[in-house]
Amino acid sequence: MSITRLIIGSAWLLASAASWAADFKSVGAAPAVLYDAPSTKGVKLFIVPRGAPLEIVLTYGDWVKVRDVSGELAWTPARGLSSRRNVIVRAPNVKVRTAEDDASAVVFTADKGVLLELGEPGANGWVKVRHRDGPAGYVRSSDIWGN
Repeated sequence: MSITRLIIGSAWLLASAASWAADFKSVGAAPAVLYDAPSTKGVKLFIVPRGAPLEIVLTYGDWVKVRDVSGELAWTPARGLSSRRNVIVRAPNVKVRTAEDDASAVVFTADKGVLLELGEPGANGWVKVRHRDGPAGYVRSSDIWGN
């Protein structure tokens, strides 16, 4: 009977892991300080500019462990993050297009590191984004980080 429970438990764990999706938030109105521990007494590691996306890895009370675009892990107070979603362009000269198609017209070109507002997901691996100056269009989800 314990072998059956182990198999059922393992299957449930695998099923729940497969349905897990990354949770992203953006840095709020003020830059976020990232620490090596969930405390302001920890060592300050980085300062992340406002609007930058961070992946939430773990929540511990009022603190969250986050991953940044470079893959680094650190802690920051949850209150400094916003549910507003932004993404970072991860490749040079990414073409933002009028439609979800490589043949569609280019609205603008975004360089590596440019911050864009995340819109709704499109079809076939495309995502709608908007530049803070107004232009909007579609990019391949593989060309951005934070979605």
